[in-house]
Amino acid sequence: MSRPVSRVLTLLELLQSGGVRTVAELADRLGVGERTVRRYVDHLVDLDVPVESVRGRYGGYRLAPGHRMPPLMLTDDEALAVLLGLVAGRRTGITAAAGTAGETAAAKVRRVLPERLRDRLDAVLDSLTFTTAPTGSAAPDAAVLLPVADAVRHHRPLAIRYTGGSGAGSGSGSGGSRSGRSGSGERTVYPYGLVAHAGRWYVTGRDLSVGADRTFRLDRIHGARVLPGTFEPPPGPGPAERVLTALATAPYRHEVTVRVRGTAEEIRARLPRSVAVVAAADDDGDGGEGGEGGGWCRVEIRAERLDWLPGLLASLDRPFVVERPDELRGLVADLAGRLMDAARGTAPPRD
Repeated sequence: MSRPVSRVLTLLELLQSGGVRTVAELADRLGVGERTVRRYVDHLVDLDVPVESVRGRYGGYRLAPGHRMPPLMLTDDEALAVLLGLVAGRRTGITAAAGTAGETAAAKVRRVLPERLRDRLDAVLDSLTFTTAPTGSAAPDAAVLLPVADAVRHHRPLAIRYTGGSGAGSGSGSGGSRSGRSGSGERTVYPYGLVAHAGRWYVTGRDLSVGADRTFRLDRIHGARVLPGTFEPPPGPGPAERVLTALATAPYRHEVTVRVRGTAEEIRARLPRSVAVVAAADDDGDGGEGGEGGGWCRVEIRAERLDWLPGLLASLDRPFVVERPDELRGLVADLAGRLMDAARGTAPPRD
C-alpha cells in the first residue's frame, strides 16, 4: 500500500473515532502539512465519505453524525482486542449488552474480517480457557443505559422506574441493592455518574422524591427518560467512591463494629470500600498508640450472616476488639479454639 493511500485510510480512522479534529492536529498525527490534509479530505469526499468542515475557532473536520462506514478496517491487534473484549465482557458481566447481543456482535466482526485473520482469531478463542466461572448476567438494556449516560454527561434530570431487591418499586436506601423504601411509580434523579462494579452497573445520584443520595442498579431500572433542565453535581466524593460507600453501608441484618490496630490504608488493603467503612478511632483503644502497629481504626461492616467474619478478621493479622454484636465475640472464640486444636494436632469432637 502506497504511503498516500495509507495516510488517507489513517485519516479516516482518526475521523471515525469521533469528534471534531483540527487541521493542525490531523497534520501532526499524519506527519504531513495542513494543505496535504485538505487534499486527503477531498479524496475521502470523492469516495462518498461524508466529511464535514466545521468553521470557527475550534473548527476542523468530522464525519457526519450517524454515518456508518460499510467496511470494518481493523489491524490484527485491533480485531483481537475487540473479540477478546467481547468474550471477557460476557464472562465478567461488564458487557452492556443484554441477551445474545454480545454473541451477535462478535459474529458480525468475524464475518467482515479477512479469512486469514478470522482463522487466526478462531484459533485463539477455541484454545482459550478461563480459571473462573462466568459471572451471572446483570447487563442493563441499551434503552436504559444510553439515556442514563446522556443525563450524566449533560447534567440533566432523569426520570426512572425502579424495582428494588424486595420486588417493590423502591430506591436503594443509603446504598447498594437493598430497598430503602417501598412504593412504586416514577421518580426523578439527579444522576452524578455511572459505575461498573463486580459485574453490575450502578448509577448514583440525588433522588428528589426522598431528598437524599441513592444508588440504583441499572438492571433494575425498567424505564429511563431524560428530562428538561440541568443541575450542578455537588462537590465531594466521585461516583465510584459514592457507590462503594453505599454498598458498604447498605442496611443488613447485622451491624458490626470492630476496632483494629493499624492505619486505615493497611486495613483497607484487606477490607475494600465495598465491604467496610474504615475510619480512625476516637480513642486509642486498648494499649493506646504505643507498641507495634500504631493507633487504632474503627471498622464498620454490614452483613446478613456473621459466620464468615471471624476468618476475615483473623486474616488481618492485627490486634482487634469486637465492639458489637456479642454474637460475633462467641464466633471468634470458637474459631480461636479450633485453631488451637489444629495447632496441637487435636482431633475435633464428633457431632
